[in-house]
Amino acid sequence: MSLPVHGAFTRAHKHKKPSLLARYSETLGELMLRKQTEKAIRAARQEAELNARSKSSFLSTMSHELRTPLNAIIGFSDLMREPGAVSAATGAEYAGHIGKAGRRLLGLVSDVLDMSKLEAGSLTLARAPAAMAEVIAEAVAAVKPDFDRKRQALDVRLDPALGEAEIDRARVRQILVHLLSNAGKFTAEGGRVLLMARPAAGGGAAIAIADTGIGMTHEEIMLALKPFVQVDSRPARAQEGAGLGLPLALGLARLHGGALHIESRPGAGTTVMLTLPGRARGRAPLSVPAQGRAA
Repeated sequence: MSLPVHGAFTRAHKHKKPSLLARYSETLGELMLRKQTEKAIRAARQEAELNARSKSSFLSTMSHELRTPLNAIIGFSDLMREPGAVSAATGAEYAGHIGKAGRRLLGLVSDVLDMSKLEAGSLTLARAPAAMAEVIAEAVAAVKPDFDRKRQALDVRLDPALGEAEIDRARVRQILVHLLSNAGKFTAEGGRVLLMARPAAGGGAAIAIADTGIGMTHEEIMLALKPFVQVDSRPARAQEGAGLGLPLALGLARLHGGALHIESRPGAGTTVMLTLPGRARGRAPLSVPAQGRAA
């Protein structure tokens, strides 16, 4: 007689409606899933919009940076094309302008290719022992004419104990030229840039480049470290450049196993600290302060 009772209980249990708590849990789960999906969609849309803006900014910047030297080359060469159109002295002056524009164009193309290799992980270093004082002197000589044109003081202070490091000489010179050029570019006429270098702990070199320029906020530092991004992205911006100086310096420093640290404050200048190991080692991470502050 107990079997029918058990069967009735089983049938009643099968047809029992879900409890209020079960229905609430199911509804809450659906809502949470929907919210997560909407959040993911918004994030993907924002990323796509950011990529689109970055692409547009890159194309605008590159168009300007390519057209300017190309127009100079074409314009001056057209003026010199006809025999006797200009005097020998004027022709030499125009040839100088053409050479300058060509070198600027070559430098831009080289930087773009280097950045592409860095991002692809295919850029390699030709390491060899090099006297850091000599490498610094070469970089200073490369930027000195630009500093002289703006009547800026470039003060170099080297620790006598500064010795050799196992580096790619050309690449470290490239890092220093970019950092010095940036310092001069964003410092007013008559301003001052200081380069100090000393031996780093464990060998290598610690180099600091400080300027009296316009400075940056922390957010602007993060923007400046992104390839092809200009902190001032207006078409009529005062400074030329493709926005590759700091990203290249950072990438090449890390490729050496070194580090790049930036401190800045609007209106109080910027200090960039570069450390390079004495011997080859793996990549080192970027160090950026939570808040920009000039040294």
